[in-house]
Amino acid sequence: MSLPALKNDRLLRALRRQPTDRTPVWLMRQAGRYLPEYRATRAKAGSFLGMAKNPEIACEITLQPLRRFPLDAAILFSDILTIPDAMGLELYFVDGEGPKFRHTVRSAAEAAQLAVPDMETELRYVMDAVRLIRRELDGSVPLIGFSGSPWTLACYMVEGGGSKDFARIKAMALNDPDTLHALLKVNTDAVIAYLSAQRAAGAQALQVFDTWGGVLSPAMYREFSLPYLQRIAAELDRGQGEQRAPLILFGKGNAAHLEALAASGTDAVGVDWLVELGQARLRTGGQVALQGNLDPAVVYGAPEAIRREVGAVLDSYAEANGGSRDGHVFNLGHGMSPDMNPDHVAVLVEAVHALSTQRQR
Repeated sequence: MSLPALKNDRLLRALRRQPTDRTPVWLMRQAGRYLPEYRATRAKAGSFLGMAKNPEIACEITLQPLRRFPLDAAILFSDILTIPDAMGLELYFVDGEGPKFRHTVRSAAEAAQLAVPDMETELRYVMDAVRLIRRELDGSVPLIGFSGSPWTLACYMVEGGGSKDFARIKAMALNDPDTLHALLKVNTDAVIAYLSAQRAAGAQALQVFDTWGGVLSPAMYREFSLPYLQRIAAELDRGQGEQRAPLILFGKGNAAHLEALAASGTDAVGVDWLVELGQARLRTGGQVALQGNLDPAVVYGAPEAIRREVGAVLDSYAEANGGSRDGHVFNLGHGMSPDMNPDHVAVLVEAVHALSTQRQR
């Protein structure tokens, strides 16, 4: 597939800790329900899963925020639960309740039945979407591919859906850790294959979402999440040279483990808003780029409040980084919410670019 040269490489340069003219910005869940055009597309297409499994619709939704805002990256429109769905657990969605599985993994026998899906058969729709999006982007900005983390996938696979207390999977961790490790191993094998296939299809950066890592105690995180993230960072083939796809490990509630994540071999660590970004920079010692970390609730603020808080994040990082902005990707500390105002998102993106440019001079 012959593709045009990348016109805006700020994201990739920042993830490589190279100089940029201004801080790049993209937003987790930037394509989604806060946009009226997304809601119109969904009304025509039907189910969320139907949209995610249709490469043309997934492409359209991926591109929608880029038509509104001068973002520095696109992120594939998909779901973190595509892997267990392709393993045969049968993902479905219930309005108001979120994702659920028709089958769960709660025994050693059920874990032993799992296998890494074939990326160009069971998950071909994802790779076709990546290929189509790369063509349609026409080199404007890089495309980010992603996966859920082994632990986060396991949470849904064991619980059968979302959970308030994660009682089933924590009980498995306590009572049957061998089965949980078997599940995490096959999930890790699948994540590595999945991200590798996305890179081969055209993704130029890769992110792992460890959304539920923060529900674990520090000791349990070190046993059931961190080693598998470290293995992904160590074993994922990211390519070579300018074609190398940087890896971002994002974790909600990962502040206690920043040093270990920075030493994992990843290119960048994404952090939530519960740690000062400057402190995160000091603790990671410049080993990795950092992504984040504006509290998503700031988007509900008035424009002047958004600009003030954006400036505080930019300054926090630069002050801890010797006055330099290099190695920082601006993002929220978690994802966009459906009731957020697109006009406020526009203020946020403009503020990142304007304030980071001013601070360079």
